[in-house]
Amino acid sequence: MKKAIITGHSKGLGAGMVSCLIDAGFEVLGIARSALSEDLAGLTEVALDLGDTAAVSAFAASSELSVFLAGATEAILINNAGIVEPIAPVGRQDAGKIAQSVAVNVTAALILSDTFVAETEGADRRVVHISSGAGRNAYTGWSVYCATKAAMDMHVRAMVEDAIDGLKAESIAPGVIDTGMQATIRATPEEDFSILGQFKAMKDEGGLAKAEDTAAKICSHILSDDFGAESITDVRNF
Repeated sequence: MKKAIITGHSKGLGAGMVSCLIDAGFEVLGIARSALSEDLAGLTEVALDLGDTAAVSAFAASSELSVFLAGATEAILINNAGIVEPIAPVGRQDAGKIAQSVAVNVTAALILSDTFVAETEGADRRVVHISSGAGRNAYTGWSVYCATKAAMDMHVRAMVEDAIDGLKAESIAPGVIDTGMQATIRATPEEDFSILGQFKAMKDEGGLAKAEDTAAKICSHILSDDFGAESITDVRNF
């Protein structure tokens, strides 16, 4: 049996990957605050605020994941959920927004990865972190986002060093995609994000990839024999 778990599955890149994996014969468990806008056979949804660490911990400790993953011969976890805020120079970022960013972008992914690996012993299992070029290059106004994405890259590197039987892991930068995250970036005051004009120009000039196209590329790579050959990758090189 083929099982996949995707966080942030209800919109954008996540929604595209749900469709790709169902088409590839996977049963999919989607985890997000909101539901997908359409009913899909093969998709089970869990409403969960990934910014609530206590709730994520309780979910991981419950039987829901073990029940879903039972009998899986192939299993995939895609930690896709992420938030770009706070967008501001250090000193103007807000403690609550910093904590939420770390909770969603890092803590939830680490908790779910640990539980996933524990529940899939004996299966061909793959852990995917949807990272960002911001984890590999510094950008003004994005110190929190850059730090959280760099953490995900390093988590994959360390998982690979663990050499767990049957486990492959990879942190994938998806490129610049036309999603709600980009809309959030473009709505940021320029005083908090001095390179705002570059992101508005990408939208105006058609420089943003379609979410469904990027999802298809990522899914194809995840399911390929090439997955895991390198721990840190970029969709633009697939």
